[in-house]
Amino acid sequence: MFPVLQAKLTRYEELEGQLQDPAILADTTRMLEIQREHGGLGKVALTVRQFNQLEADLATAREMFESAEDAETREYAQAECTELQAKFDAMRVELEDMVTAGDSLTRGSLIMEIRAGTGGDEAALFARDLFEMYTRFVEKKGWKFEVLEISTTELGGLKEAVLSITGEGAFHQLQFESGGHRVQRVPETETQGRVHTSAATVAVMPEATDIDVEIRDEDLQIDTMRAGGPGGQKVNKTESAVRITHMPTGIVVRIQDEKSQHKNKAKAMRVLRSRLMEQRQDTLNQERSAQRRTLVGSGERNERIRTYNFPQNRLTDHRINLTVHKLDQIITGDLDDVIQAMVSFDREERLRGNVAS
Repeated sequence: MFPVLQAKLTRYEELEGQLQDPAILADTTRMLEIQREHGGLGKVALTVRQFNQLEADLATAREMFESAEDAETREYAQAECTELQAKFDAMRVELEDMVTAGDSLTRGSLIMEIRAGTGGDEAALFARDLFEMYTRFVEKKGWKFEVLEISTTELGGLKEAVLSITGEGAFHQLQFESGGHRVQRVPETETQGRVHTSAATVAVMPEATDIDVEIRDEDLQIDTMRAGGPGGQKVNKTESAVRITHMPTGIVVRIQDEKSQHKNKAKAMRVLRSRLMEQRQDTLNQERSAQRRTLVGSGERNERIRTYNFPQNRLTDHRINLTVHKLDQIITGDLDDVIQAMVSFDREERLRGNVAS
């Protein structure tokens, strides 16, 4: 049962063995790579191991029941079977969730990019609201976030923000936030009281590691420059901003948030790895286009996924026809109902076989 998960357990046990190998323990780089992979598989592997033991215990209890020669033994064995069957059924649902979630369940870190879209100053203010909504949600979940890059406007809006979010289940829950977010409201800059429509885009990518994506130095063009925008003379005196171009794909990442060129380069490489992994995943999805992908998982940046209607206190997710009349709470970070609705929809789609794994 669950061959994909059993394979992960097999790999986990292989890595356990490798971590006892003196040759690997002497190679710090290799040991850290194995520890990272081993840790990433731990939650799934240990659950599968527990499930296998439960399955064996249930088979033993059934044998005891069938071979019992007296009523007392049969009654004891029956009670044991009932208790184990309940645990078995509950754990089977848990493993089904792991199968349908795929790798998203074991990935805790992600890169989120928020950009103002059409709508000028109001779009930038809306992008700021989305940034604050997500960071408040992250804090409520007990996760952590780190701002990798942020670019603001004179009115306090956001042109762009790039952040790393880390926490158990973070990517699994936030993966469906990618796409176009539309807002309908009276802007702060509107004097006539008219409702305007503007937009922002969100991209969510699993944070890739060196193991996930290998980047060759010869494929990179690295440029340094003085940081632009607010920050005072100290920021602009030195060439601390870094722009990395991945020449085979043309992907460009520019980071200037830190005063240190070294720190900006490290952050830019984190974003580049994740964008390369996202591109690779997009290619795989296109190759599997004969099989319908989940509606909530397409993640196209130009796809309008959600509307935030402030006058009617209404949020609508167009992918799953979800309408919630508590936008005032959602915008402050109370996203659980919306996110769980999308995760549940995706799970049902996968169980029905409508989604390529």
